[in-house]
Amino acid sequence: MHRINDTLSQLQNQIQAAACSSERNANEITLLGVSKKQSDEKLLEAATSGLIDFGENYLQEALAHQKLLADFKLRWHFIGPIQSNKTRAIAEHFDWVHSVDRLKVAQRLSEQRDQNKAPLQVCVQLNLDNEDSKAGVQAKHASELCRQINGLDNIQLRGLMLIPKQRNNYKAQRTIFAQARELMHKINAQNQLNMDTLSMGMSADMDAAIAEGATIVRIGSALFGPRS
Repeated sequence: MHRINDTLSQLQNQIQAAACSSERNANEITLLGVSKKQSDEKLLEAATSGLIDFGENYLQEALAHQKLLADFKLRWHFIGPIQSNKTRAIAEHFDWVHSVDRLKVAQRLSEQRDQNKAPLQVCVQLNLDNEDSKAGVQAKHASELCRQINGLDNIQLRGLMLIPKQRNNYKAQRTIFAQARELMHKINAQNQLNMDTLSMGMSADMDAAIAEGATIVRIGSALFGPRS
């Protein structure tokens, strides 16, 4: 029987080991549970087991999950593609958005964020493999987009998010994650920014991502078990 409490502990131990081998502090790395298409029972078990950060791809499902877990003090991350007509609800109901890849979307999130709330924490999604099937900004356009987003009100630009092609070789995994890390440092220097977040790495490549500086790792079925 899949027990989320056990798998959460195992994943935390894996993060600790990967951080240690890279001479990093594991406390700097957030485990983000990707809860899309998971049952209410599994979400409740995860929250009860101490998971704080939940990542959602689909807005309506996410709002239902938030209602279900309203009694827990959680952080909600939107990590899916963003349609312009969904920005108001995202701005109103989430703490983080990882998948901004257009200035228009960032502007709408800024305008629609309640000024009485803490600024919406935002990452720019990269598409370093230039895949037509995936969202994200190409590396050559990332610096200018970050510069433009940084000047907006009610949101705080925190860093970059990456969903690379699947790579089964550890060295190849590290290479693409290193590109994201180096790009963030370059953008910071070019624009006098202080981005500090790299949202990258899933269950199959988490160790490589941590070795290259990931601060948020996104884990779905490895934590929750098979999706409904």
